[in-house]
Amino acid sequence: MDKALYVREMFAAIAPRYDRANRLLTAGVDEAWRKRAVAELAAPRGGSVVDLCCGTGDLVFHLLRTDPALRVTGVDFTPPMLDGARARARRADPAQRATFLEGDVTRLPFGDASFDGATMGFSMRNVVDVHRTLVEAKRVLRPGARFVNLDVTKPANPLIRRLFGLYFYGIVPLVGGIVGGSKTAYRYLPNSLTNFPDADGLAARLRAAGFNDVRTIRLGFGAIAIHVGAA
Repeated sequence: MDKALYVREMFAAIAPRYDRANRLLTAGVDEAWRKRAVAELAAPRGGSVVDLCCGTGDLVFHLLRTDPALRVTGVDFTPPMLDGARARARRADPAQRATFLEGDVTRLPFGDASFDGATMGFSMRNVVDVHRTLVEAKRVLRPGARFVNLDVTKPANPLIRRLFGLYFYGIVPLVGGIVGGSKTAYRYLPNSLTNFPDADGLAARLRAAGFNDVRTIRLGFGAIAIHVGAA
């Protein structure tokens, strides 16, 4: 089975419990990380933003709470995740400012320079082609608009890295398997970090894709990284 199909089926299986598992595994701190990512985006008031691999819409709804005038498009290739996002939107977005589309982030269904900002949360490790995803993110941004990526990373401090490893590779699969409903999925998600670039390596990937003014913000004792780049 190729990676894209595997990831789609995996996220489809855990979609109904995904949000609950995330809140439990991070003790709710993931919401503060998303809030920081949205602040770094600094999208113009009333602008248009795309959230890549939107899942059930966590970043989308953070964006809407930050600026009620924003127009946000969420893109994901897993229908059950999009079903969850649309169900949340019926409660949290009665004005229908958010749109959710099924699509592949390596081939976005938008024209060049379509958006005033782009976000991506906890998903870059799961794409088939990181470079192509970054190139597409830059392509759909207007000149000067920012792309903000939020994800887990390997802590630089050796002691923190060891403690993080015990939690991420030991506790997360156990607890996630119980709460999220799939032991296989919550074994895959930590292991997806193993061969993924560290924070400095991902910053280099953004530069290689053509982003300017690339910077990295480390949170969570160095285990979380926000990358910001301008188109």
